[in-house]
Amino acid sequence: MKNLFFLILLLYTCGRTSIDRNAQAAQEIKSADIAMSQLATEIGFYKALLTYAEDSVILPIKGELPLIGKSAAALQWAVKPIITGLTWEPVKVEASASGDMGYSFGFATNKQQDTIIYTNYCTIWRKQKNGAWKFVYDAGNTVPSLPIR
Repeated sequence: MKNLFFLILLLYTCGRTSIDRNAQAAQEIKSADIAMSQLATEIGFYKALLTYAEDSVILPIKGELPLIGKSAAALQWAVKPIITGLTWEPVKVEASASGDMGYSFGFATNKQQDTIIYTNYCTIWRKQKNGAWKFVYDAGNTVPSLPIR
């Protein structure tokens, strides 16, 4: 009976640690996503993405082959105009049980001079050895409007 009690306690503790790590990682991903959006309004969308992109990042481009790698993205984006009117917010964030990978899904608004463009996005994040979160995949597409939340 005593052994059964300790076995149940051990299983509960192990399961609890996994849940806590998962929830903490999801909150860290959400914070990184929000911080990247805030940085985009300060230094521009492309520079913010490069700051948070992992070296092996994959970025699909509509009608073209994807950009593979941070250096390829930097080259492509070097000639792009600075965009500071693009903001986004995650509405769903989940992390793996191990707490080292996860995704954020959300909606973005790009306020241009005479137009507003709405998009949704999904970003896959990986925790780095130093504890920082970098994204390994990011994609989005335009939507007619943002959902009422």
